[in-house]
Amino acid sequence: MTTKELIKAEIDSIKDRYLDELYSVIKSFVEAKNVPQEGSFMSRLRCIKIDAPEDFSVNIDLYVSGEKRIE
Repeated sequence: MTTKELIKAEIDSIKDRYLDELYSVIKSFVEAKNVPQEGSFMSRLRCIKIDAPEDFSVNIDLYVSGEKRIE
């Protein structure tokens, strides 16, 4: 079997309740791979997405030091 066939077989074996979660993982993977390799450093930085609490930028020092944790 090819890798693509193996992936499809694994997807077919997943329960329906997990498909939304799997789709979001695949979507994130595809988006990360579609980031253009060319361009300026700043244009590549704009493509970075950070999944963090709303107060992350204000309290970054607390998160870095470990006084505050992401739940």
